[in-house]
Amino acid sequence: MPRPPAYDRDALIDRARDLFWEKGWAGTSMKDLEAALDMRPGSFYAAFGSKDALFGLTLDRYAQDGAATLARWARDGTPLDALKAHLLSFAQPGNRPSQACMLVKGLLEIGTRNPALSDRIAAHLDGMEARFAALFAAAQAAGEVAGHHDPRRLARRYQADLTGLRATAERPGVDARALADELVADLDRLA
Repeated sequence: MPRPPAYDRDALIDRARDLFWEKGWAGTSMKDLEAALDMRPGSFYAAFGSKDALFGLTLDRYAQDGAATLARWARDGTPLDALKAHLLSFAQPGNRPSQACMLVKGLLEIGTRNPALSDRIAAHLDGMEARFAALFAAAQAAGEVAGHHDPRRLARRYQADLTGLRATAERPGVDARALADELVADLDRLA
């Protein structure tokens, strides 16, 4: 009977996520992963199969964490409050490996070089857009957003604004909070 692994798989995926998020898919070498996870090559391959398989797991974790945070904000306030909190969270200095979205960074970096990973990233981005659209639809039902707006179009624009905010926040000297406040004010004007 094989003995159970002597490591916490979830903790390793979190550490790998942060490394990929900071350095990118191509910029993260197997040596980087082995050092960050404190694993020898044989243990790494036994646990995860390949660098690409681990990257896929980290993308899933990243998307799940983002969806859970958005859902928590929606439970704690109105739908529009959740969308505002989401924007404002990326204007705060934090302990994230990067201000930019890991999914967007991965999509831009991988492109067509790895169709399976590109498709996985696109599916996660589509899922986030669908969550945003559901929040905009709920905000309409609650009277926070005027009925003539298309929630799907609002969601696509919101995702583009969010991507721009997060990329701009990477630049030194940029007041990301002021930009986020302007985007929040734009949401308020949807009523």
